Amino acid sequence: MTTAYTRRRRARPFGFALAALFAVVAALTGPTFASASSSDLQSGSSQFGSSGEHPPLPEIPPPSAAAIRLDEARNFRDVGGYRTTDGRTVRTGMVFRSNKLSSLSESDLAKLTAANLTLDVDLRNTSERAEDPDRIPAGVTYQVADVVSIEHGIAFHEFVPLTLGRALIDGAVNGTSNIGQSIGYPFMVNYRGSDVAFRDLLTAIANNSNGATVYHCSAGKDRTGWGTAILLTILGVPRGVISADFMASNTYLGRDDAVDLSWLDAAYAQVDRLYGGMDTYVREGLGLDQGTIDSLRAKLLV
Repeated sequence: MTTAYTRRRRARPFGFALAALFAVVAALTGPTFASASSSDLQSGSSQFGSSGEHPPLPEIPPPSAAAIRLDEARNFRDVGGYRTTDGRTVRTGMVFRSNKLSSLSESDLAKLTAANLTLDVDLRNTSERAEDPDRIPAGVTYQVADVVSIEHGIAFHEFVPLTLGRALIDGAVNGTSNIGQSIGYPFMVNYRGSDVAFRDLLTAIANNSNGATVYHCSAGKDRTGWGTAILLTILGVPRGVISADFMASNTYLGRDDAVDLSWLDAAYAQVDRLYGGMDTYVREGLGLDQGTIDSLRAKLLV
């Protein structure tokens, strides 16, 4: 027999999930955003742990004189140029990360055309895309990979209050500069809709055989930052270098609080709890197959 009590009890998991999704959306789209082998993958993400004091981050080379800079997208940059743990280098001119592309100038568009940009992957949600639609060169393929989409339902890998409570505690212990971000990052790992989005992003990069790819969110630092961390981990870039690349958003956006390393660590920590490491996360969480992993490495490593 179904009673009002049992209906309320059954509704709680969905209510928790919906509340968590709202928290993720708020964290990832809030005001601060507006302006090799299996063992290779694992080693690329485990240079140091997810908590405790970090060693000094390695220096990453400044952009070359030939690097593309966009006037109206300050956080646009090449993800290439980094050395991997096995001595190879991530190709430049193939994949770019960015903040929103809605206000690009004619000069910016000309630069993207010259760079042979053929694919634009948008990680933003429906309202962001409607308010600030991308302005990209004619002929560029536009693809959506919404990190907080509910198209595939609202589901999580871990009991929502557990993830939320741990994120609040960890944020307080680590002295986070923004508790909302400390919540949002673990949920990018916990939310199944995010798995679909990041799998679609990586698959799109692997399958784009006729030019360069750009992917972006609003500020190009959180959804884009975690997507970049996943990609560079697959390619075998050391975790310290990935962290330095993540923190470079502070420089590109011209503020010292755009990102905090504890937020990225919170995502890694959630990966460790749910999957034991990045290799299993990529293969089982995101559902990326070996063929796509091999294609990314063959395409982007020299």
